[in-house]
Amino acid sequence: IAVLAACDQLTPAYNGINVTGAKWGRDFHLTDADGRERSLADYRGKYVMVFFSYVYCPEVCPAALIRAAEARTGLGTDREKVQVITITLDPERDTPAGIMKYAVNFDPSFVGLWGTPERIKEVAKEFRVYYQKVPIGKSYSIDHTALTYIFDPEGRLRLAMGHQLTTDQYI
Repeated sequence: IAVLAACDQLTPAYNGINVTGAKWGRDFHLTDADGRERSLADYRGKYVMVFFSYVYCPEVCPAALIRAAEARTGLGTDREKVQVITITLDPERDTPAGIMKYAVNFDPSFVGLWGTPERIKEVAKEFRVYYQKVPIGKSYSIDHTALTYIFDPEGRLRLAMGHQLTTDQYI
């Protein structure tokens, strides 16, 4: 992806928010569907796109993951250099298997990660992600930050991509 490749240039051109050198969003330790703990180190050597979502999200989360899938597809053979990870913000309803199934519905290579409510709160705080339950009848939705965080192959946070950006602005 040009946006991702720009991370390796001295004077990059990109459409996201440059967060290079941020002292936040450094890592996560969460569980995959197989019960294994995962962190950014597991994806070293790839560009990593991280988005916080939840299975019952009606609009923003599916749109972000569709855009990520389209961006990967747009890379042709370079798509293998990109790993997309979605982290649940609703560990009470989303199970590890449920968030993984949700993720792979958008692209078979996507990874869904889960944690206890306490762990999710810690990771969200590390990434400066706001989220809050909003009651809707007998259920709820979750208002949340809608940024995609992009890491370079060395695991350094480089960009925060806004939800308003198009697929072409990711590539």
